[in-house]
Amino acid sequence: MDVTRRGLLAASLGVPAALGLAACSTTPAAGGRPIPVTGATAPPGSPNLLVIFSDDHRADHLGLTGEVPFLQTPALDALASEGVLFDHAYVTTALCSPSRATLLTGQYASRHGVRNNLSAWIPGTPSFFDSLAASGYRCAYIGKWHMPGDLPDLTGVERFITFTIEEGQGVYRDCPLVIDGVETPRPGTYVTTDLTDLAVQWLTESDDDRPFCLVVAHKAVHHEFEPPDDLLGTYDGVEIDLPDEAFTYQTLLDRNVWEGTAGRLQTSYRRYCETLLGMDREIGRLLNAVEPVADNTVVVYTSDNGYSWGEHVLTGKRWAYDDNIKVPFIVRWPDGVSSPGTIIDEPVLNADIAPTLLDIAGVPIPAAMQGRSIAPLLRGEPVEWRDDVFYEYFADFPYQVPPSQAVRTDRWLYVEYDRGLSPELYDTLADPEQRVNLAEDPAYTTTRQELSQRLADLRREYT
Repeated sequence: MDVTRRGLLAASLGVPAALGLAACSTTPAAGGRPIPVTGATAPPGSPNLLVIFSDDHRADHLGLTGEVPFLQTPALDALASEGVLFDHAYVTTALCSPSRATLLTGQYASRHGVRNNLSAWIPGTPSFFDSLAASGYRCAYIGKWHMPGDLPDLTGVERFITFTIEEGQGVYRDCPLVIDGVETPRPGTYVTTDLTDLAVQWLTESDDDRPFCLVVAHKAVHHEFEPPDDLLGTYDGVEIDLPDEAFTYQTLLDRNVWEGTAGRLQTSYRRYCETLLGMDREIGRLLNAVEPVADNTVVVYTSDNGYSWGEHVLTGKRWAYDDNIKVPFIVRWPDGVSSPGTIIDEPVLNADIAPTLLDIAGVPIPAAMQGRSIAPLLRGEPVEWRDDVFYEYFADFPYQVPPSQAVRTDRWLYVEYDRGLSPELYDTLADPEQRVNLAEDPAYTTTRQELSQRLADLRREYT
């Protein structure tokens, strides 16, 4: 008897091959329709690619870091133990829409054009899906899209599931979905679980032997920080340790109020951690689903940006501090990772994901991609790597955050603002929380000048 991938995956979770999409609404949505690419055949043994992309998950909020003693993320911890964790992973813009576009294109916002949450995806923009589908991959995008305007018709994507409610932010409960261009009510669902169900369904519904590339983009852990019912209150009794400068109602300050976290900071933070716990559980389910083909499946986990919980009296993202620009970045690649369970210190970017996926799949990397493949780092090969990273942020009405650019080295964070604020300079080794601005200290004049020049060079290179 032939055993198909579909049969193996379905048996692993005990799920049927279909979860009721026949009952979908027939109301068409603008765009979002699949555009499969046919005729190409992937080379034998081409790896499957699974990218799990979350929202507002800051780098130190993993159980394995021990930074938040009560926090539990067993699925992500296990993934890191079987792969590698990048300890210095950064986003090029700490904001939902630009970061998603960077994930897909391997480019900075200056190049792909999605500069803020008000910028639409430009039709025809190439993504890594184009190259993978043309090389014989079966591709799907399931989850948060969050770019304004009509949903795109992504070339090579055979299943496109997202949501447009709340300007693309979605809601945690009863979130209607757009499934391959069809608006579909989802009553009685919790969005993190629903997206996982649909991802598992897509994996199990076809006998197609082509390798797959699946992106699962969660709403979690974005506000309003709503955990599943059975996890609500899990962390109510634990002691939390917020920064010294944080205070209970800082969420009501002008530069924080637009983040949507109005209320007691401590309560919001507990709900955030519970929502993260719920997402980790669903990630575990998805990893279980691919277990039958795990030996030939590359898994990448990261987030669109971090999140401040009181640091600099901020609640949210956008600012160039590590709390916002650093993200978890885990890769499991059974055939490639030379030392599973290790931590890699070289700085990597969300812009590196697209070229990495293509490189691992044996597909040429388009010259337009500005990121670099991290495959040599995963293999443990000696490679000349970047010494610093460039960050850019554009105005995003109505948020009270001035446009900025920054350079982050292994020691320094240097930030320049387009208006309103003077430059900032932090020694991140001596001052990891980036509280002491050294930009006006005469002892650091040379350092500031050198970093300002380096920032100018990076602007010319990436924008």
